[in-house]
Amino acid sequence: MDGVSVFSDHICELGEGPSYDPATDTLFWFDIVNGKLLEKPLGGALKVHDLGVMASAIAVIDADRQLIATEIGLQVRDVKTGRLTRHTPIEADNALTRSNDSRVHPCGALWTGTMGKGEEKGAGSIYWFFKGELRRLFSGITVSNSICFSEDGTIAYYTDTATGLLMRVACDPATGLPAGEVKVFVDHRSSKGYIDGSVVDRDGVLWNAVWGGKAVKAYAPDGTLLREIAMPVTQASCPAFVGANGDRLAVTSAWSGKDEKQRALDPQAGMTFLLDIPVNGRFEPRVLIA
Repeated sequence: MDGVSVFSDHICELGEGPSYDPATDTLFWFDIVNGKLLEKPLGGALKVHDLGVMASAIAVIDADRQLIATEIGLQVRDVKTGRLTRHTPIEADNALTRSNDSRVHPCGALWTGTMGKGEEKGAGSIYWFFKGELRRLFSGITVSNSICFSEDGTIAYYTDTATGLLMRVACDPATGLPAGEVKVFVDHRSSKGYIDGSVVDRDGVLWNAVWGGKAVKAYAPDGTLLREIAMPVTQASCPAFVGANGDRLAVTSAWSGKDEKQRALDPQAGMTFLLDIPVNGRFEPRVLIA
């Protein structure tokens, strides 16, 4: 497909949570259900880290530490040793749930979502974490996804994938807390596939990976569909801006839920892709844990 190439042919059962660190020119992502963190510099070799716990999202604290969303809550990872240290429990006493989509607000706050390990209806929530404080923002979420923010921090987006509705809410740019009424941004219920992970570029364009739709879609700030990029896999899961100028997109994917016959028809499912299309991307801010 024009403009789409394989970034990593390592096959993840549930590839998710890509995040690019411009300081090291490295993309990190996860195979959630198998407890793996994957690390690959652009143009470099892949490293696979066994976390021993389901994890789904990563953010930079500083040059030596990363914050990882896991099935028991937020954990600090030592970059040099890979050691995980528990920081803030989130649903740690609930063995039925795990972490899912998460992203850092421009102020340094983290929105992080949970969901049932079996996609149990309404089992998940979306939380706000900032400088050691944790609050539940939304509950009754089946599959938390599409958490992302405008560059100025005044708008937040999220979805419960099960609803087919991508939501938008005004945000306090100083704290990352919701500051207005939640409204529907995109109604995807009559379209093919499901809303999965998203990022917002400097122009306010939201780029969404469509699970089950073999596509990445771009929406204008008013919710108008601007373009649709065909993907070589059925289950694209989440995008991230990559490169020195943040002008390309990496997109994870998954084979989760497919039987052998379905996987044979979707042989690249679980690989991670690079989209060489014009994007005015930006980098994730560092998360403030204290």
